[in-house]
Amino acid sequence: MMIRLKTTRALAALLAAGAFGAAACGGSDDQGSAGTTSSAATKAKVTEPWNTEASAGALKGICPKTIVMQTDWFPTPERAIAYAMVGPNGKIDAKRGRYSGPLGNTGVNVEARAGGPFTGFAPFTATMYQDPSIFFGFVPTDEEVQNFAKQPTISVLATLDINPQVLMFDPETYKFSSIQDIGKSNAKVLYFEGLPFMDYLLYKHYLRKDQVDASFDGSPARFVTSGGKLVIQGYASNEPYRYEHDIRQWQRPVKSLLINDAGYEIYPENLAVRPDTLRKYRGCLKKIVPMIQQGPVNYVRDPQPTDDAIKRLSDALKVPVPVTQAGNAFAVKTMLADKIISNGPNDTIGDFDMKRVQRVIDDQLAPIFAARGKPIPNGLKASRIHTNAFIDPSIHL
Repeated sequence: MMIRLKTTRALAALLAAGAFGAAACGGSDDQGSAGTTSSAATKAKVTEPWNTEASAGALKGICPKTIVMQTDWFPTPERAIAYAMVGPNGKIDAKRGRYSGPLGNTGVNVEARAGGPFTGFAPFTATMYQDPSIFFGFVPTDEEVQNFAKQPTISVLATLDINPQVLMFDPETYKFSSIQDIGKSNAKVLYFEGLPFMDYLLYKHYLRKDQVDASFDGSPARFVTSGGKLVIQGYASNEPYRYEHDIRQWQRPVKSLLINDAGYEIYPENLAVRPDTLRKYRGCLKKIVPMIQQGPVNYVRDPQPTDDAIKRLSDALKVPVPVTQAGNAFAVKTMLADKIISNGPNDTIGDFDMKRVQRVIDDQLAPIFAARGKPIPNGLKASRIHTNAFIDPSIHL
């Protein structure tokens, strides 16, 4: 999950989730209905544009010696692109949550950094401004808009096309087919305080103020003890698997509804840079963005090497909710099925639909931030926060 909370509350959530679910995770590495996504049906030829004859020394001298990629959470398949760039044999710095190694033969190194507790749960743009060594940060569209006036960033690549955040429920208790159905029920909805998507759902009257509860702490305990009467937020790519297979006190299917399908169309995991980085390293971005753009394609074709790295790093970091190979396989399968990783409306992966971005700014984010008393700059254009200038349109799934 991705959460933006005060450190004390977030750490309590991590500990609660770990204590509740870890006991059921043993022995699940190679089991579960998700199977393995390295099967012949999924695995295809993988090319590494950072390790070809043409890429030899291609980034040396025009990019920083180390390309720092600051992620927004623990290592997970949703953030696989950062770890794919390092490769399966990277060096682990468990104390600082870092994973590093050479970017093929390009002449530079990559350092993928975990977020969450490793950045003090600070807002993502704030972390990028506090540490000038960060080249790329993982930033969602809504945070870019929210913080544009004081801490502007510009996204150069969409690592995911659809937001994997969901509202999750027990299908034995409820028969919801849309988020609007939840709003017509008496179900209580638990979520993390401060997330803009909930402001949007309330603004659209898809949910009611009297049914939402911002005290969710990340633990499955309340959902389980309610017997499935609660609705909780989560990620389509990991929570359904965990609840069915890893949380011993539940271990039965759950269903989920994508927030995106209710019209909240942000890009959730963008590679963003500060404006000064874009100005100084435009030549670097022209070469490295297409390389990174190939990352999701390679990952879904052969996820096993990167998933192995994610698990090895997660084990070293002692992540409170353990990563399993079966869970990673489920994540890849789900992200493809739900088009979370996809080419979007055209034949290019990683680019932004600028009309969609403008619609998000004008129709979704402007009203909810104004209601919070923190209006966004008047007339903010999509081109101020997202760009396709460095995208190679020929790269696709």
